[in-house]
Amino acid sequence: MQIGRRIYYDKATGNLILDTGERSGGVVETTVAQDFATYAALQDRVPATVGIMELAYGDHAQDFKTCNGYRIDVSNGTPSLLFSYPDPSDPEAPPVYRQSLSAEVEAQKQRLSDIELALAELFTGGV
Repeated sequence: MQIGRRIYYDKATGNLILDTGERSGGVVETTVAQDFATYAALQDRVPATVGIMELAYGDHAQDFKTCNGYRIDVSNGTPSLLFSYPDPSDPEAPPVYRQSLSAEVEAQKQRLSDIELALAELFTGGV
C-alpha cells in the first residue's frame, strides 16, 4: 500500500503545522481525527483553524527532494503549495517561494506545444 503525504497548515497564515510524509509498505491509512489524536503538533489546535492538503503518493516527489523549503499560499482563497529552491550561486540567499518547478516545466511544455501548433498552422496555411 502507498499513502501520500497529508500537510496540515494554519488556515489564516498558511504556516506549516505538520507534514505526515509519504508512507508505503505495511502501513494503514489514518483519518484526520486519528491524526489530531496522535500527533502532538495537532493535539492543541482547534480543527476548524487547520487546513489540510492531501497529496497522492509521489506527487511533487522531485520538488520535495530538491527544495529547501515549502509553504502553503492562502492569499487567493484556494490554498496552493509553494516551494523554495536553493540558489547554487548564493546559498545564503533567503528563500523565495514560487510555484513548483515540475508545474513550471509542464506549463512550458504546454506553451511549446501551442507554439509548435501555431507555427504548423501558419506554414501550412491554416489547414
